[in-house]
Amino acid sequence: MDLGIKDKKAIVCASSRGLGKACAMALAKEGVDVVINGLHEDRLQEAKDEILALGGGDVTAVLADLNTEQGRSELIAACPEADILVNNNEGPPPGQFEQWQREDFQAAMEANFLAPVFMIQSVLPGMKTRKFGRIVNVTSAMVKSPRALMGLSTSARSALTAMCKGLSQEVAPFNVTINNMLPERFDTDRQKFMAQMAMKFKDITHEEAIAEIHESIAAKRMGLPSEFGDACAFLCSSQAGFISGQNLQLDGGSYAGLV
Repeated sequence: MDLGIKDKKAIVCASSRGLGKACAMALAKEGVDVVINGLHEDRLQEAKDEILALGGGDVTAVLADLNTEQGRSELIAACPEADILVNNNEGPPPGQFEQWQREDFQAAMEANFLAPVFMIQSVLPGMKTRKFGRIVNVTSAMVKSPRALMGLSTSARSALTAMCKGLSQEVAPFNVTINNMLPERFDTDRQKFMAQMAMKFKDITHEEAIAEIHESIAAKRMGLPSEFGDACAFLCSSQAGFISGQNLQLDGGSYAGLV
């Protein structure tokens, strides 16, 4: 299927690895010129080379911290007329509610609420003027299935979800869509970290930790980053113009609720 976005311009945040990189790769394969970013120069260059090797759209790599005004400004300067914005950022680690301090909540809100909100503010006027915009927020399955251990992430990402739901209705007449992708258990560094946490606190082997992760998923396997990226590319397509304000769960069928 031709997604109708060849030669469009995209900013994909936190995209030197993991799900962010998968989204950038999927868009580039469709002929989209992508701006990627990260905090580590070597890893960022490797990601750029890998995406360029696909032979699709052009790639600009920006070494920038999304959690700072300067970092966000550098990203916008690299792509001042973005047609597509994929908001992504590292989430806070799991923990105990009783142990979290004010600075923990503030850091979570800065990374997973304020940073994406300010990115949206920067690109939205141009999208409305050009009558085309696709905004995708990478949030978490915990937005719909909260767990106490992930309370920092859930609270910040839920705030972003609520903000964007109302905003999606306001910008829909301009052919601008805003959707959220809710991943759970993809084969990325995040799951390696979670496996290491399980090994530490449960005194189990790496194989046992991975088996526990697989068993927790209805599909009995972790998702592939490429599966996530391709779903993101479709939400950014011209065909997806009538899909907005939605939360797409990518969890191998694990969510037990109806809505």
